Amino acid sequence: MKSDIEIAQAAELKPIKEIAKKIGLSNQDIELYGDYKAKIKLDTYKRLQKEKDSKLVLVTAITPTPAGEGKTTTTVGLGMALNQRDKNCMIAIREPSLGPTMGIKGGAAGGGYSQVIPMEDINLHFTGDIHAIGIAHNLLSAAIDNHIKQGNELNIDPTRITWPRVVDMNDRALRDIVVGLGGTGNGEPRQDGFIITVASEIMAILCLANDLMELKEKISNIVIGYDRDNNPIKTSDLNVQGAMTALLKDAIKPNLVQTLENTPAFIHGGPFANIAHGCNSVMATKMAMKLSDITITEAGFGADLGAEKFFDIKSRYADLHPDATVLVATIRALKMHGGVNKGDLKKENLKALEAGIENLEKHIENIGKFKVPLVVAINRFPTDTKAELELVRKKCEELGVRVALSEVWAKGGEGGLELADQIIDIFENEESNFEFLYEKELTIKEKIEKISTEIYGADGVDYSNDAEKQIETFKELGYEDLPICMAKTQNSISDKPELKGRPKNFRVSVTKVTLSAGAGFIVPSTGPVLKMPGLPKRPSAEDIDIDENGKISGLF
Repeated sequence: MKSDIEIAQAAELKPIKEIAKKIGLSNQDIELYGDYKAKIKLDTYKRLQKEKDSKLVLVTAITPTPAGEGKTTTTVGLGMALNQRDKNCMIAIREPSLGPTMGIKGGAAGGGYSQVIPMEDINLHFTGDIHAIGIAHNLLSAAIDNHIKQGNELNIDPTRITWPRVVDMNDRALRDIVVGLGGTGNGEPRQDGFIITVASEIMAILCLANDLMELKEKISNIVIGYDRDNNPIKTSDLNVQGAMTALLKDAIKPNLVQTLENTPAFIHGGPFANIAHGCNSVMATKMAMKLSDITITEAGFGADLGAEKFFDIKSRYADLHPDATVLVATIRALKMHGGVNKGDLKKENLKALEAGIENLEKHIENIGKFKVPLVVAINRFPTDTKAELELVRKKCEELGVRVALSEVWAKGGEGGLELADQIIDIFENEESNFEFLYEKELTIKEKIEKISTEIYGADGVDYSNDAEKQIETFKELGYEDLPICMAKTQNSISDKPELKGRPKNFRVSVTKVTLSAGAGFIVPSTGPVLKMPGLPKRPSAEDIDIDENGKISGLF
């Protein structure tokens, strides 16, 4: 079979004007970025608010493994399959970051015959949104150090600045640095560091803002550190929220592209789910819901991270009421959760598969807590045996859960028809009674413990002395009613990456708690979750090339 990029380059793209027309938008509603990409104007977004909302489907997954789960591939394939069933369906997903693209993951626009295109553009600079977020973030960083250099009227404590710098690349050498060296003309020396741009609070804010003015308000509320009297310092104290928002005036507009089968797709925003809320922008989701009858969206990593945050953070702030959930699982990943090494995954192993199904069972149980109808999608790989597929299907049926085989990677929309039919049947015969896991009135600790015990299955939570003090500080500052955004490993349902399957008899350890006041959530950290990844020994960048005609190869 051809590589992803070869499939994407052979596709017949329709002009983006035609895709826009297909969903009821005129040339006056879009801003063109070449022939095959466009942004939707803010006036159009405002005009559409009076339209009826579509059905909303969330695609999530079991705990990820190096074997891959295919969540985005399933999202894209399901959207195409529903359109093959004559349903008016749109897709809303996140933008890829250059860090993972050049690092270990490669491209992130779906795979096989279920991709969004133009694949090269989407995986590289796209429409420049992430770069705009980076420069807006670094403007605030520059303003902080400039304020201190110019006399420090706000009495900022340089040792308590919590606002780092950003770059959209995996660069471990920048994690911990010292700025201001070289004499007094370069500012006051202090310890600083870089995080990857998609980990910026600006990214989280952009993806949770409902409009331009809410974006500015949220930016103004960012807490960048504290003064020497322990009072929080906000962006508004430095008076750069207007300039930062101006830099984001185009980045806030959703990006319109298409799939290999010309299904319309919004790709907008890209916060990570292990450190932020892991969902595409509220504006893109809401716009898709106004322009279609069914919207398919996704949340990052496993359901313990992305789905929980989609339900408890994004849906809370955006007033979303999801109608169905798709839980993606693969035989390969379940066998890894059952103890099989990556090199042995091609061999049939029913015993390991049965052991690994415990991971799937826990995610099914967790989604049930939110009372949204569920279907398990078995993302089929060529090495899956009939006995293995039947074992998972039988187990789902025993649990009373819908299940469908998905072959969208190899067959595109046609391979997702069984899954599409299950979604249609849910809409016709089941009701979503969506509810949050917790109410915001609970204390910070009560919310952390509810997520840890109910979603992760922990016996309890242990807090470091620093975490205890930070929780008390945020309570005193009036932030206790904010939702919780756990920073946790994606490699386990627990906070311990080595624990596979369905971990039991463990306690969650909260090492520190930070505040994202602009985005509107509290972030408890449960271990060494990196906000600045490093490149692997052999990064994907070594496979990427371009010829004299500008044709890119090796992207994925």
